[in-house]
Amino acid sequence: MRAIVIAGTHSGCGKTTVTLGLLAALRKRGIVVQPFKAGPDFIDAGLHRIVTDRPSRNLDIWMCGHEAVLDSFNRHTEDADIAVIEGVMGMHDGDISTAGLARLLQAPIILVVDASGMAESAGAVVKGFSEFGVKGENVGRCEGEKRENTEGGLNFVGVIFNRVASENHFRRLKNSVCGVPVLGYLPRELNFEIPHRHLGLTVAEESPLSQGSIDKLAESVLDHVDVDRIMRIAECGIGVLEIPRSERKQHKGKSFNLAVAYDKAFCFYYEDNLDLLRDSGANIIKFSPLIDSGIPDDADAVYIGGGYPEIHAAALSGNALMLRSVNAWAYAGKPLYAECGGLMYLSKGVRDFNGNLFTMAGVFPFETRMMRKPRLGYREILLNEDCILGSKGEKCRGHEFHYSEILNGKGMTDDGRRTKIYAVQDKTGEYIQEEGYRFQNTLASYVHIHFGSNRRIADNFATYVEGERIA
Repeated sequence: MRAIVIAGTHSGCGKTTVTLGLLAALRKRGIVVQPFKAGPDFIDAGLHRIVTDRPSRNLDIWMCGHEAVLDSFNRHTEDADIAVIEGVMGMHDGDISTAGLARLLQAPIILVVDASGMAESAGAVVKGFSEFGVKGENVGRCEGEKRENTEGGLNFVGVIFNRVASENHFRRLKNSVCGVPVLGYLPRELNFEIPHRHLGLTVAEESPLSQGSIDKLAESVLDHVDVDRIMRIAECGIGVLEIPRSERKQHKGKSFNLAVAYDKAFCFYYEDNLDLLRDSGANIIKFSPLIDSGIPDDADAVYIGGGYPEIHAAALSGNALMLRSVNAWAYAGKPLYAECGGLMYLSKGVRDFNGNLFTMAGVFPFETRMMRKPRLGYREILLNEDCILGSKGEKCRGHEFHYSEILNGKGMTDDGRRTKIYAVQDKTGEYIQEEGYRFQNTLASYVHIHFGSNRRIADNFATYVEGERIA
């Protein structure tokens, strides 16, 4: 399987731009490319989907473990010509780094270097990255040669420079690099930029990339980057570790209709979560809290993921019919699972950065308020009660990244019917808080759980829904 990892020297160096450009260039050549994103990020994965018209998958070793990551990679590359994996932060940053994922996949690495304000010094930067974490036979080999991936080693196979001022600038950069293939560059004049907001890049559902800008980026890559060489390099890795590929199970139980909130306000879902739910019998029906008048009539359960409800708070608050439908659903005791933005939507209201209050569904008696600093990090969840995700004592993993906080959450159990059922730890195992807000058969949390972290979650979800349907 051809595969390549696009790593960066640091966040903001241009690895997303290079990744999108390479995806677009390969697709323009008629090559079937499967995108992946290292780590928990939803937004970059959504942008990959715009360019390739294929869902991008998150490969996160901490949340899901080695076997689940390898299984996802193997499963979703079966019908592709090449896999392109975008890294996270700097190449070696974090305990669970881009370099660590590349080691697991045994995939060759291309480094993106921001060349603005730099010339010959680029050679020192590339030398440092090419030798750090690389052993013996991995250093300085050209494409087409067999690489011995020694224990802990990396297949560092090339560099692409970003924001290059001119051809002369590129020559100086290229001449400074020794022992590593220089695969090309993107010019500074390209001026390709994805709109940003407080959580990062603008989401795919808001169409931040026009077809014209994608075509321009693809042409720039084809003009300035040696795509043919990259295709050859992608064959040089030893290949993904051989593990038995788990067969996609044939669901033998009853199916159920799962209404998934999906629009500009709610669009943060792991594709693997939805696939695992489908494997367990879910027929997914998408609906929009922004424009629809209510939860679909044939729904058996509801899933409201994360997103940007604060950006669309006025429209969400103004759709009174949908708010009443969601409130009535929860009070009727029907299954509803919500994460992050979904939790905000189920609160009494959202206060924006200026303190303005927008009324929401009112399933929980607290408000949420936007903050200037984010709360983020990996999380491990211990279930203290049986619920839609599993049985008491089960664990699952995910992450949180949000700029809002709960106001008056301590008074949530005012009527004795609302409880908190999660014990939450960070990735070091340190206890953080009780969380996981439950009201009858509604469960909401700030934590985005990856169902691949506990393969029983999707089956538990289906069994729970079936039990409530029978009851």
